[in-house]
Amino acid sequence: MPETEPLSDTVRLHTVISGFVQGVGFRAYVQAIATGMNLTGWVRNTGNGDVEVVVEGPQSELVHLLRQLYHGPRTAKVIHIEEIWETATTEFHFFSIHPTEYN
Repeated sequence: MPETEPLSDTVRLHTVISGFVQGVGFRAYVQAIATGMNLTGWVRNTGNGDVEVVVEGPQSELVHLLRQLYHGPRTAKVIHIEEIWETATTEFHFFSIHPTEYN
């Protein structure tokens, strides 16, 4: 019987994406990619015009997702992505779109 992949490979990536990223389908774009890769977490707009993503999964998959975030959907213009790599909490069961967070 094959061994199960260790959970230690699972990490969390917290990003804040700046640029022309709201009103262009960015959240749906992220959700489609993350769901297709079996990643868990969430994406939301922020009150200041950014998009925030918290995602968990194998680090190699998160690196691939991060590359896709830099491209964004066709009508988006990504200027900067703040990346914070953290220990996974495994609290998520799927990838969802959260309501806008106004701070």
